[in-house]
Amino acid sequence: MTDTVAAAVDVLRARALEGVAHGFLGRGGGVSTGAMAGLNVGHGSGDDPALIAENRRRAREAVMPGAPLLTVYQVHSPDCVVVAAPWHDEARPRADALVTDRPGLLLGILTADCAPVLLADREAGVVGAAHAGWKGALGGVTDATIARMCELGARPERIAAAVGPCIAQPSYEVDDGFRARFLERDAACGAHFAAGAAGHWQFDLEGFVADRLAAAGIARVERLARDTYADPARFYSYRRATHRGEPSYGRQISLIGLAAAS
Repeated sequence: MTDTVAAAVDVLRARALEGVAHGFLGRGGGVSTGAMAGLNVGHGSGDDPALIAENRRRAREAVMPGAPLLTVYQVHSPDCVVVAAPWHDEARPRADALVTDRPGLLLGILTADCAPVLLADREAGVVGAAHAGWKGALGGVTDATIARMCELGARPERIAAAVGPCIAQPSYEVDDGFRARFLERDAACGAHFAAGAAGHWQFDLEGFVADRLAAAGIARVERLARDTYADPARFYSYRRATHRGEPSYGRQISLIGLAAAS
């Protein structure tokens, strides 16, 4: 990949993960066109597979050049898998989070309003990535990710986490039934809902995910505070595409890995 192309890929980094190869990527620097113009990496988007493959290559090269990129078939679950070796995209497991202690592997999570979460215990040499939509977040996908990291030698108090670009509270209107699901789990969840139009609420997905991480013992949690819905030039958004009546939508990717020994 040329320096020009590398520079064009839009990569946000978290201070909490400094020193770890990672990035929350936007749509800048890709080759897709039309409604999915940019760095669309979603196999399920209906985009040209050749363009998706090139976008994935560019994403990988922007964060960990030459590393195999591992993603999962995301199903809005709380399930997390341990990655010990590369797999083919066609054989990717159904899950919503990945962890590894193997250097040289790049973990990726796709989002288009859901919250991407990247985690690292530098001392243990363990990293993780989680796709936290409201279903997965409520079901415990971040808790499962932390638990699997601990199986590999991580400790919660040493793990740093960052919550990347996702739909923000002002853009995320939900109804009474949605809010009730959270209140049934814990009345304290009400703190993440602000009153909106009659019978509706504004949900703070980023805040909810960050609080789940803190409750699990993660001492350092960074919020990037970027609204995917409100920034069409930089991010893909499922809800925005739905409101506009667009036939499909792109997906951005968030990546983390352990550098291979030189």
